[in-house]
Amino acid sequence: MNNENRNLILALVLMTAVWFGFSFFFPAKPTPPTAEPQTTTTAPQVEQPAAIATAPPAVTPLPVTAGAPLREIVVETDKYRAVLSSVGARLVSMELKDYRVTPAVDSGWVPLVKAVDLRYATLRTTGTEALALSADAPFVLDVAGSRVNVTAGGQQRLIFRHVTASGAEIVKSYTFHGSLYTIDSSISVRNGAPGILSGGLNFALVQQWDESKKDSYSFAGPAALAEDKLHQVDVDDLKKDAKSFGKDVLWSSLQSKYFMAAAVPLNAAAEKLRVGLNGDLLESVFVSPSLTLRPGESRQFDYLLFFGPKDFDQLKAADHQLERAVDFGWFDLLAKPLLHVLVFFYGYLKNYGLAIIVLTVIIKLLFWPLTHKSYASMKAMQKLQPEMQKLREKFKTDKERLNKELMELYKKHSVNPLGGCLPMLVQIPVFFALYKVLLDSIALRQAPFMLWLTDLSAKDPYYITPLLMGASMFVQQKMTPTTADPIQAKIFLFMPVVFTFLFLNFPSGLVIYWLVNNLLTIAQQYYINRRLT
Repeated sequence: MNNENRNLILALVLMTAVWFGFSFFFPAKPTPPTAEPQTTTTAPQVEQPAAIATAPPAVTPLPVTAGAPLREIVVETDKYRAVLSSVGARLVSMELKDYRVTPAVDSGWVPLVKAVDLRYATLRTTGTEALALSADAPFVLDVAGSRVNVTAGGQQRLIFRHVTASGAEIVKSYTFHGSLYTIDSSISVRNGAPGILSGGLNFALVQQWDESKKDSYSFAGPAALAEDKLHQVDVDDLKKDAKSFGKDVLWSSLQSKYFMAAAVPLNAAAEKLRVGLNGDLLESVFVSPSLTLRPGESRQFDYLLFFGPKDFDQLKAADHQLERAVDFGWFDLLAKPLLHVLVFFYGYLKNYGLAIIVLTVIIKLLFWPLTHKSYASMKAMQKLQPEMQKLREKFKTDKERLNKELMELYKKHSVNPLGGCLPMLVQIPVFFALYKVLLDSIALRQAPFMLWLTDLSAKDPYYITPLLMGASMFVQQKMTPTTADPIQAKIFLFMPVVFTFLFLNFPSGLVIYWLVNNLLTIAQQYYINRRLT
């Protein structure tokens, strides 16, 4: 096989890689101890209904176990509105105020937690043996009203109490911060019985699961940081068997593409983590060490909770390496710097579309020397076509001699026959890394550009930018120096059609990147062609 044919094959491979590559690389996927935060002991402020300027939607009581008393309390901060139930002291609802379901200004807040039945309420606590505790155990709440407002910069603590049949007093507390997505949580148990009590306590994140939550190109499901490695668990695998992790678990979470609920066990609160699927209930269960409590003795288990966006800066501020939940897969090392650069430019431009354009220009400038050399090599190859054709005619029956003569010809004129494919080859990792950033980064979610492009993470609704991109790629191919081989020329001219159909459903931000890159390439080719003609 001569080097010109290798060039053709490589071009086909690259085209196929871009066509199928994102499906291959992005298949459906399956700290020191800290003391309990000091809080004021004053009771939380309870807002009276008459003082509410705009009343929130009424809270619909959830079905509960027969005989279990029910109280629900609304906790509202700058970041979210949460509803907790006295049955199990669990979280039944949470809406994030900074994020809407759609770009429309009148669409509702994103529901991060939405339990249609108490079975799906999260922050579940259960006990075993002499510390037996039902998930539906009735707790007494220390607040008389039904609403608590936490002001910016402030914090409020809610305390739930329950005494088991064996005499164990279980206290669950939650400290809410007015401007943060983190919640400080603790579970304490005190032996109020005359004899020794032994057993364990489990604390679980739970979520209703259905197949609609799956995403072919982005991760959704349970994830844990254990053994200094991020484990993203495929829910389909949990249908076969649960997954277990040991004491080295730093945190566990239940994630969607853009949001997550996470729990961080503190002070050796958990000795293992069990992730499983119980029917349609997805569970991430922390199991406490085995307890033996003498009369009057108590133990406390602390957890840091995070309910919010998968925003790198927010997660990093929460500590405990929660920012590692932002993972872009194979191209993570390249994608995160690209994200940080985009966010940096956005800080000045206040438009992610413009930030993408500036990033494209910078990438083009970085690749300029390589691209310049490559196009010069392609132009030189075009000039060698008459001599190459003579060699093919002369040695058409001796392939080995033909390859040797062609190599000598390339060497004589300092031409690299594969040089023309090098710019595309180098840009493929950047392409995939930026693809993952635009697809999975919360920063780009519903980010508008201009006119009809209201969400850079979604496809162009009118397919205008993909068509412009295809047209620019066609012009670029027409300007690119080619060999006299008509078959190869037709294949390269067919690539804009393939790429146009491929980009129809890509994030519009990625199409803008490719379109601007093509326009800059056309300008560069025009400059090179004028100099070398």
